[in-house]
Amino acid sequence: MKNYLILLFVFLMLPLIGIAQEDDVKKENDTIVKEKLERAAFESSFIIDNPTNVVLSKNAFEAQMNHRFGTINFDENNMAGIWGSANIRLGVAYGVHERVTLGFGTTKFDRLLDFNAKVAILRQTRSGKMPVSLTYFGNWTVDARSKNQGYFPYSVADRWSFFNQLIVARRFSPEFSAQATISLSHYNVVDPYVRNDMVAFSLGARYKITPNTALLVDYSQPLTAFTKYNPHPGLSFGVEFGTSAHAFQLFIANYNGIIPQKNYMYNTNDFFDGDILLGFTITRIYNF
Repeated sequence: MKNYLILLFVFLMLPLIGIAQEDDVKKENDTIVKEKLERAAFESSFIIDNPTNVVLSKNAFEAQMNHRFGTINFDENNMAGIWGSANIRLGVAYGVHERVTLGFGTTKFDRLLDFNAKVAILRQTRSGKMPVSLTYFGNWTVDARSKNQGYFPYSVADRWSFFNQLIVARRFSPEFSAQATISLSHYNVVDPYVRNDMVAFSLGARYKITPNTALLVDYSQPLTAFTKYNPHPGLSFGVEFGTSAHAFQLFIANYNGIIPQKNYMYNTNDFFDGDILLGFTITRIYNF
């Protein structure tokens, strides 16, 4: 618990430290000129299973749909998982500041309600003075199942879980962008063989093959070891079709939890053992 509090404190303090350190101006011939920000590294708020560093413009509104079909099983008549048990999340996000986006979503499996925030700590500049973007993403999630459906013996707080993630992203060229993350997941109540906290990292990349089409890859690796039933890492490959206001991603993956801490803590699907599924993500931005 002590280590969790220390890590949580670091996650909460980094946005304040980063904003204080970022310098948005430079001097040219003794004239102060505002640094121009690099174009966005990603088109969508998600790179399949993980959030990206995308923060909405002030007063922009985003509608989100994340969908995972059932696991593909060619031995059963489940139409490549389409007829299987599907998970879906519907969410919204709003840019309250050019650096801060707040969101809310609800997920079918376990009836999860997630309240989330994304903060741009450092932003990549075109001059290269700031070579990367550093973004914080976090959520507070509530399990809304009834008492006879879940394991909540003590109090309402037993239903809570938390996710904290730092995202380092860089737009290397107009075609290629990549990001790396480190995250901390926490559940207030877990089974005896599972730890309350999970440290993990992820790597993701996007390569544009046409002005509106890109290839995606996302890898997620849990680091904390449990007594047994350690979660499998996540691996996904996809294609993204984007416009100025919306992005559509179609992919294969082995994560079906959608909410990050659910995937990092409890994933039982092994990609290399054939536990894969089809999924798609749609985001649409409305500027006001």
